[in-house]
Amino acid sequence: MTDPLIKAHVRLAGTLRRAAARWDDETGDVPGWVLITLMTAALVTGIWAIAGEQLKDMFESALNGVTGPDQVHD
Repeated sequence: MTDPLIKAHVRLAGTLRRAAARWDDETGDVPGWVLITLMTAALVTGIWAIAGEQLKDMFESALNGVTGPDQVHD
């Protein structure tokens, strides 16, 4: 075997070991999940602030459609 071939093999083995170590890492992408959670909360808050009254009316209308407007809710 030639010296460059051995060096290439050693580099490839090291790369594969590092890739396998990352594959077994189960910590996940915490900053990514935090960002997704914060963006979702911001969207919900924004939609609620803009259309809260309309959403409440739609919800009450849906409940009245199911239970009937004459039913008393406890």
